Formats: sequence, structure tokens, C-alpha cells
Amino acid sequence: MPGIDDCLSQAMGIAGAHGVTLLDWGSGLELGAAGRSPADDHAVTAAEASDLVRLAAESASFAEPDEARLPVCDIILTTRGSYHLFCLIGTVFDSRLLLHLWLDRSEANLAVARIRLQALAEELVIG
Repeated sequence: MPGIDDCLSQAMGIAGAHGVTLLDWGSGLELGAAGRSPADDHAVTAAEASDLVRLAAESASFAEPDEARLPVCDIILTTRGSYHLFCLIGTVFDSRLLLHLWLDRSEANLAVARIRLQALAEELVIG
């Protein structure tokens, strides 16, 4: 089973990756990081990402009828120069883990990056 450092290292291998953070979006706590941070501080970025994800994940507007599990799987935020992928990680216990990958828009392939990040999230949990 890959550890956190291995997962983050592999995420940095995704084309266009500037930085990646594993965090607890319930508390905003950074659990691990690699590369750079958009705010030049991974802890600040983790807290801000947590606010964004919490807003979407806890919103009734995005809930699936008759679905007990968390309805949001991932969130994609784009800016003129970058992509931000937020991949919520499902676990057997009630955790609120998230991988946040920051990508250079001119170098990244958004679809490929999303698929690779989801695979890394699954490997991190399942092993």
C-alpha cells in the first residue's frame, strides 16, 4: 500500500503539477504536501481549500436523493492560468480526506490529471 509521501510524489508526476496537498477538509489540517502552494504556504491553502470543499459537500443542492454517503466526489476549479482538482477520498471510517492538486493550465491535461488523481486516492485508501 502506498504511503502518503509516495502518493504525493506520484501526484507531482502528473503533467503540469505545481503542488499537491493531502488534507482533512473537516478541520482544514494539512496532512502532507509536495511542490509549491498557490498561497506560498500549504497550511493556508489547505484551510482555504477546506472551506471551498465543505461548502459544496455539505450543501443540500448537491445531495443525491436517498444517498447516505457524501454526494461530492471531486471539484474542479479553473482560473486563467491554472486548474485546481479537489478529490474527496472515501474511506471505511467517517473521514474527510481530500487531495488538492494545483496544475499549470498550459501544461496539464485536465481529464488525464483527474483520472490519475482519482486512482491515487483509491490506492491511498485501498492499497
